[in-house]
Amino acid sequence: MKRRTFRAFIVLVILAVFVATGIAGYSLYQKYIGLKNDSDRKISVTEKENQQDKNERQIEADTETKADNKDQQTASNELPEDSYFEIDFFDVGEADCTLIKCDGHTLLVDGGNPGNSSFLYSYLKQNDINYLDYIVCTHAHEDHVGGLAGAMNYANVGVVYAPVTEYDTRAFNSFVKYLNQQGKTITVPTAGDVFMLGNSKVEIKGPVDMSLAEENENNSSIILRIVYGETSFLITGDAEAIEEQSILDAGFDVKCTVLRVGHHGSYTSTTGDFLEAADPEYCVISVGRNNAFGHPHDVVINRIKEYNVRLFRTDLNGDIVCTSDGETVRFRTDK
Repeated sequence: MKRRTFRAFIVLVILAVFVATGIAGYSLYQKYIGLKNDSDRKISVTEKENQQDKNERQIEADTETKADNKDQQTASNELPEDSYFEIDFFDVGEADCTLIKCDGHTLLVDGGNPGNSSFLYSYLKQNDINYLDYIVCTHAHEDHVGGLAGAMNYANVGVVYAPVTEYDTRAFNSFVKYLNQQGKTITVPTAGDVFMLGNSKVEIKGPVDMSLAEENENNSSIILRIVYGETSFLITGDAEAIEEQSILDAGFDVKCTVLRVGHHGSYTSTTGDFLEAADPEYCVISVGRNNAFGHPHDVVINRIKEYNVRLFRTDLNGDIVCTSDGETVRFRTDK
């Protein structure tokens, strides 16, 4: 073979080797890319599946948490089987006196006139109530504070609330005298305060603005809402229309099952707006038979009738006792 032909042959062989190597390398590269893509796809799918599992577990956890919270909320609204609630509206004539009993704890709201002292003393003694967890004097007028001295002459007291600490009348000073003998002082509450009485919750709704009482002490009345289970009770002292409206303007919840009608059924209280906001199923009026003020006034009675609310009156029914099982209330009366 000639030298020139031999060199051409060698060149062709080298070129063939390069081409073959290139083709083999490209094939390996394509195979590698394919494997890598498959691996990436598998990783992507796995990550997606893991994220989906994680999301599902989170949803399950959130669902369980919500269920637990719901169960806890339901449980918090449930009352113990041995829980007991009673509210007594005493027939003390043209005055107010109410005793709340819940699970062995007691709250006395007002004490009637000074002449009712002996009644309260006897009642507490006969029922072996020698300790009152709370006393609330809704305001300083004699027909609300007068009989509290008789109660404290028999029973010791824990906490005492009143809208003022001083009031220059014999009845109020007697009240303070018996407090001092027990080493107690008056606490002036603030609207929005809450305290517990057994399994019931006592909410103080007013007074919101004590300046309203400058011309009329009725508008210093402490307003209480007592909640027991799904039932509630609203006691308004002698609060008149202007104080009732201040409570509504402040946005306080006054909805109740039983409303102790304000100011013995006077036309000065229990406005249509307040009655609508309270939306009671029952109303109770503490009032004296044939009283000099003409209480309860017809306008209030008619307003209550318009709302189809069942009405009890101490002048007609005597002592009025209301019990609650947390869902419904029952009444019994002396007359």
